[in-house]
Amino acid sequence: MPNPKRRHSAMRRDKRRTHDKAIAPQLTTCSNCGAAVQYHRVCPECGYYRGELAIEPKAATEA
Repeated sequence: MPNPKRRHSAMRRDKRRTHDKAIAPQLTTCSNCGAAVQYHRVCPECGYYRGELAIEPKAATEA
């Protein structure tokens, strides 16, 4: 396997890593209940997606 003959500089290393950062997910509000939801996902609170019922929401458990 080929191995580097010389050490890469810190600047070269850092230029490669500029795009390796964590980003926060984009959030929007649910059109049905107003809860915060990620884009293109079913609302976990009410089960609606784009104005239609996609899944039945889980019943609230009483503790």
